[in-house]
This record gives sequence, structure tokens and C-alpha cells, in this order.
Amino acid sequence: MSKRMPKALYERELKALQASLVDMQAWVQQSGARLVVIFEGRDAAGKGSAIKRVMEYLNPRVTRIVALPTPSARDKTRWYFQRYASHLPAAGEIVLMDRSWYNRAGVERVMGYCTNEEYQRFLHQAPIFERMLVEDGIILLKYWFSVSDVVQEERFRSRLEDPMRRWKLSGTDLSSITKWEEYSRAKDTMMLHTDIAEAPWYEVESDDKRASRINMIAHLLSKVPWEKVPWDRIEIPPRPPAGGYERPPRAWTNSVPDYAAEVVRREGASD
Repeated sequence: MSKRMPKALYERELKALQASLVDMQAWVQQSGARLVVIFEGRDAAGKGSAIKRVMEYLNPRVTRIVALPTPSARDKTRWYFQRYASHLPAAGEIVLMDRSWYNRAGVERVMGYCTNEEYQRFLHQAPIFERMLVEDGIILLKYWFSVSDVVQEERFRSRLEDPMRRWKLSGTDLSSITKWEEYSRAKDTMMLHTDIAEAPWYEVESDDKRASRINMIAHLLSKVPWEKVPWDRIEIPPRPPAGGYERPPRAWTNSVPDYAAEVVRREGASD
């Protein structure tokens, strides 16, 4: 694995790219564009952290993350793409898909959660579905985050020892180790059928998470035909003179205890 991108350089470049994402979002909103970004890849490949950095400074009323739970019994009786279609963006919206309809080509295939008939139907219908989206004017970008087996296992062990991130591990996640080759074959077959000219796959090498985030965001900005939109000038008005209002006594309300002050006293902290 190559040396990690220096932290100071990473943080400086990330902030610049995130500022451009804010400008891109303004263009999407003003132009009425519709953008869908799909994040797929192996478990612990860095999809979630990349989405977090993309979303960090964006308006959640314009840009939203879609991360669907396990399909319900009702979902299983519907057309496979139906539950995803309802989450597609309207004009002026961006949707970031933390996994997507490609669950069927990956985990469902490998773990036996779908039949072979359902799987083959997906491989046939996915390119058709995506061509329809693009033909209707949706900008569709698909990213596959790739991680080596050694780095993946290191990240799994790190999560296991971290109580703040242990929730990220499940039995299905750990099958990524025991079924590494099955997932590799499933990915190759998926790419063969769904890497289409209208919506190609873009692979993100992510053994170095810092570099992978920078590379992915820079690429996203290069693939959306956005331009800088002038911001409306906003002026903060002067505060009018007081008109005799008096706040009710604080004793009448339920206030949150000043836990911060208690911590400062306990630790003897100071700026």
C-alpha cells in the first residue's frame, strides 16, 4: 500500500473541494438538475466516510442520503426497482445512495438472498432502468470503492475494538472475509453487465481513505456540468430598539443542567 496522503494537505484540499460542492449544489438547485450518486463497494472500503465528507456542508433539504433497510415482506412482492425509484430526486435535488439497487448483484447474490432467476433478471433490467433514468435527464454517477483484503481485515479489527464503531460490524459484513472470492466474482459479473456508456462505473482505490475521498469528490465535480451561481446579496437588518419585552423568570422553564460547567470544574480546564 502506498504512503497515506499527508493529513494537513488532505484537510486543506478537502475543504476546497467541499466549498466547490456547495457551489455545485447551488447550481443543481437553480438549474433544476437531478443528480444521483451511487456508492458501492466492499465492506469497510470507505463508502460511508466518503458520503459523510460529501454531505458535510451541504443543505439536507437539497441533498439527502438514501440508505434503505432490509426489504420488508411487502417490498419483496414489488418490482425490484420500485422501492428505489420512489427515492429518486425531483428537480433541484441530489441523492447520495449508500448502497443501491446493486445489493442484488452483490450481497443478495453471494449470500443467497435472491433466486438465480431474480439475479439474472436484475442483470438484464439494471442497464435498461439506468438508461431510462439518464434518458429522462437524471445525472447518474456510480462509484465502486475497492479495498485490499489486508486493509479490509485491519479495518474490521479496528471496528471490533472501538465501541463507537462496533455497530458497523455484522455477520454479513464478516462474510466479506470468508467469501472474498465469491464477492470478487459477483463484482466482475456485475461490471460486465452494467458498465454501460450511459452510466459507467468509476472505481475508487481506497486503501488510503484520505486519497480516495479527495479523488472521488474531485471526479464528481468534474462529471457534473455545474457552474458558479452568484449568491443573492443578504444584509443583516439593524435590530430595532427594545419595546418593553421582559423574559419570564427562568425558574418557570425546564432548563438543561450546565453539564459543561461541571466538566470544566472537574477537570480544571481553561482556554
